[in-house]
Amino acid sequence: MEKMETQIFLNLPVKDLNKSIQFFTELGFTFNPKFTDDKATCMIIGDKSFAMLIIEEFYKTFTHKEICDAGKSSEVLISVSVENREKVDEIISKVIKAGGSEYMEVKDHGWMYHRSFLDLDNHHWEVFFMDESQFPSA
Repeated sequence: MEKMETQIFLNLPVKDLNKSIQFFTELGFTFNPKFTDDKATCMIIGDKSFAMLIIEEFYKTFTHKEICDAGKSSEVLISVSVENREKVDEIISKVIKAGGSEYMEVKDHGWMYHRSFLDLDNHHWEVFFMDESQFPSA
């Protein structure tokens, strides 16, 4: 099968768009103003990966389902890779300073190091560094 050129847009409901923008800005993310208004914003995660942060009222227009209470249930786990272990720790420090919380214990498998956090709306994120050259051979 031929590899498709594609982009990923993750859509997340948020209670307070401005607070979410401030939180993720403090973590170092930027936003595309072309896709930002008072109902939603497009957070740039990477060259072809984005998160649409959408106020709950507007998010409800895209689905007939109830919005998951992320404080009680898990619907998605968002994992983002970074360039080294130090960056993982740096982001978690910024999360805590910005009002988020670290979630789960640190996991260090030698070849992969990751930590997780909850954002202001309790969405579960993981930040990880992976060195595939160190992956244990079978």
